[in-house]
Amino acid sequence: MKLIAPSILSCDFSRMGEEIRAVEKAGADWIHVDVMDGRFVPQITIGPEVVKAARRVTALPLDVHLMILEPERYIEDFARAGADYIVVHPESTVHLNRVLVQIRELGKKSGVVINPATPLTALDWAWEYADLVMLMSVNPGFGGQKFIANCLEKTRALAAVRDQKRAEGKTNAVIEIDGGVKVDNIAAISAAGAEVFVAGSAVFGSGDYAETIRLLKEKAGA
Repeated sequence: MKLIAPSILSCDFSRMGEEIRAVEKAGADWIHVDVMDGRFVPQITIGPEVVKAARRVTALPLDVHLMILEPERYIEDFARAGADYIVVHPESTVHLNRVLVQIRELGKKSGVVINPATPLTALDWAWEYADLVMLMSVNPGFGGQKFIANCLEKTRALAAVRDQKRAEGKTNAVIEIDGGVKVDNIAAISAAGAEVFVAGSAVFGSGDYAETIRLLKEKAGA
């Protein structure tokens, strides 16, 4: 499985519905939605109403990345808005496992986000509750950043741990990478073990969404 998830953070928000339909037609597999609160990260972006609007224009899975403090206060709102995956940061909540269970109880897929400097041990007791693990390959909060080189090594380490946990019957989580994914580096990221690739400026900043997504998938080995 190698899936491309364009991030609408990089789309033209004045034409968001058209942009989502365009990348879906161009071959996108998921739509990635970056939610920022101005507290956990510097930027403020969007809320449940925008997710609801996105849900109305696409049947693709909506991958909602909550870069917000106390996500447990808003999980139900995003679930009702139409999110399919809801992913949270361990640093954003006191009780990570409880939040992951809350997401699943609402009928959604749960995910954990690991920042570039966050150790993989943050996942040690959460694997059984996570359907997805997202590794940030930039520091969260801004689009268009450059891929952090040592995240390749970290992706390999994460994949090894996930494979061991899978062999033990403790997880079926997929690995997602978010930050600086481009046509010229996706092959190496894929080889390191990533399965879902968030691509914002790489897609929405290109002149041809279909060709860019085709190249991303080809180089990822989809």
